[in-house]
Amino acid sequence: MKSISELALHWLKRHPEALTSGERNVLQSTMDRRPVSRDTNEAYERHLSVGDRMADSIARIGGSWRFIMGFCLFLAVWALSNIWLARDAFDPYPFIFLNLLLSMLAAIQAPVIMMSQNRQAEHDRIDATHDYEVNLKSEIEIMALHDKLDQLRNDQLVTILARIERLAEDIRRLESRRTPRAAD
Repeated sequence: MKSISELALHWLKRHPEALTSGERNVLQSTMDRRPVSRDTNEAYERHLSVGDRMADSIARIGGSWRFIMGFCLFLAVWALSNIWLARDAFDPYPFIFLNLLLSMLAAIQAPVIMMSQNRQAEHDRIDATHDYEVNLKSEIEIMALHDKLDQLRNDQLVTILARIERLAEDIRRLESRRTPRAAD
């Protein structure tokens, strides 16, 4: 059984000190014959706080067509009701209170969406790292299979050559036995 150092030099053509922890994990899993694939979503979801989940929900709702259409409907109702009420309107044209509410909503919603996007970017980095590890393990396994096939082919060639040599020797012996009889 080879060590991680030997595998690093053989498969990755790198010194063991230059390996990342993920590459070490891949080589160890190759030695142990265990998979490196895992559900990154499950691990990611376990580490989310309540605030993270809430921010993701707000971003998911705030970025949907349902929210946009509902908000457009709300703005239309607000504007039409204040125009219809005219002098008794609670927010007469130019709708200063509505502008205040929209500004506060934007001031809260933008950072929440950015928090969600940052977490998504981190999740994407985790996925990319995992994909790299799985691809690296696949490449190593394929190279190992090629080595095994090459060794098997070489072993078979050695066996075939040994048989040919034995047959050639047998033919030489038979010919050497026949040659003196032909002279008689």
